Amino acid sequence: MPQAKRILLENVRVRVTEVTYEPGQPRARYIRPTDQIIVFADDCEYERIDSKTNEKTTRKRKSGEVIWHDRSEDAPVLINKGSKPYRTLVIELKDPR
Repeated sequence: MPQAKRILLENVRVRVTEVTYEPGQPRARYIRPTDQIIVFADDCEYERIDSKTNEKTTRKRKSGEVIWHDRSEDAPVLINKGSKPYRTLVIELKDPR
């Protein structure tokens, strides 16, 4: 089952999407189409599976934590290791050209 996604705002410069990660459900690997700011709306723990080495690492994030990702960066498989869903806000910065 893919993550539930809900677009909260979109215009020519930005798209803000709320993404919900269900327990145990993997997020598929993809290449980031834009620069992205990720805001964690809930405390969470997830497993990250490196796309090149298959190394598994566990990461914990707190509600309100913010991270940055560059366009064209690999977005590896993630698996929610918690017992309840967690949400993120994905803020995609569109190319102004």
